[in-house]
Amino acid sequence: MKQEIIQHLSLDPKLGSIIATTKVDWPDVGDDIYYNLIRAIVFQQLSGKAASTIHGRFIGLFPEAYPYPEPLLALDLPDLRAVGLSRQKATYIQNVAEFFQQENLIGKDLADMDDEAVIQYLTQIKGVGRWTVEMLLMFTLNRPDVLPLDDLGIQQAIQLLYGFEEKGRGLKQRMMEIAEPWRPYRTYASMFLWRWKDGN
Repeated sequence: MKQEIIQHLSLDPKLGSIIATTKVDWPDVGDDIYYNLIRAIVFQQLSGKAASTIHGRFIGLFPEAYPYPEPLLALDLPDLRAVGLSRQKATYIQNVAEFFQQENLIGKDLADMDDEAVIQYLTQIKGVGRWTVEMLLMFTLNRPDVLPLDDLGIQQAIQLLYGFEEKGRGLKQRMMEIAEPWRPYRTYASMFLWRWKDGN
């Protein structure tokens, strides 16, 4: 991570204190929006091991080990259920495939859209929520200034580090105020907060 990012974030003494003692390894998930959006749906609300097993079986349905929209949409619900996907997830994955096919998005990087525009665009897909797109922005599109306000881990880390107990709308407002000085590197701040919380 660039020194200028660490120096900027360390201007916040509380955040700086955890940056000094927390090692962050940036996950390498590649830059394929379509693939990673489908992967995110598979992994939702499952342990890493179970999700990896189901994802492996799902990818095994495709001769090229890639779920291109056409062959994915040709599968019936029982085919997708047979690899361990819930009915809901199977439907959501096919919704993603249909959207990317209709919008001709395979291989596109959405570089001409700002973060909020990407969120509004992709959350049109039934089954794709704001949090999922925020993870995509952070780890697939490498956008540097994303703060996932709905992420439970980030909420808990900020509450613990800054010592407050607001809930609901008050919590999010407080989070935004605290994180304002972290711009334009709130993605990196979030990574430190996640890792720090995991270690506590």
